[in-house]
Amino acid sequence: MTKKQRALAIIEKLKEEYPQADCSLDYDRAWKLLVSVRLAAQCTDARVNVVVEKLYEKFPDVDALAQAPVEEIEKIVHPCGLGNSKARDISACMKVLRDEYGGKVPEDFDKLLALPGVGRKSANLIMGDVFGKPAIVTDTHCIRLVNRMGLVDGIKEPAKVEKELWKLIPPQEGNDFCHRLVNHGREICTARTKPYCDRCCLQDICKKVGV
Repeated sequence: MTKKQRALAIIEKLKEEYPQADCSLDYDRAWKLLVSVRLAAQCTDARVNVVVEKLYEKFPDVDALAQAPVEEIEKIVHPCGLGNSKARDISACMKVLRDEYGGKVPEDFDKLLALPGVGRKSANLIMGDVFGKPAIVTDTHCIRLVNRMGLVDGIKEPAKVEKELWKLIPPQEGNDFCHRLVNHGREICTARTKPYCDRCCLQDICKKVGV
């Protein structure tokens, strides 16, 4: 079985196992997803979802966050860790949205990437989840699982993993595939315990690298 064949088989099996391929960050506006994904660095999505509720109670839109003192933002987002740098990035990002894009999130990968605090992972998440464009989000679950499954060979750098996956994953499948990897990584192919290979829907095609 080639890597391409394995990738396509994995996609289909994960579709059956996890029919709902949703982002675990709660949002109802594109700018809110930008905020949440910045807060999610080294923090659980569940905690981010709680913290942003308090943030939006006080600063309910792009203008309010752009005008908010960084110190006030930091007080609220502190539970997510790295509060100072995250607050500064959120403040700067909202200012750019307000001043350059009329409060809207740009539908362009390079423009997203130029926003303060936005890296490739965040830009891909916005492109896929908000705008429905081809995207591959190389978060920690994705990187760990595609190495373990044998789709990439010992590559840990997110940008390099993304480049390799573009060769294997059909563009229209990339975003949902990555969401399903998150589900699979939390439930079965775990990081902190031995993976539950006996319950895995991929046990017959996964290469089990390092297991």
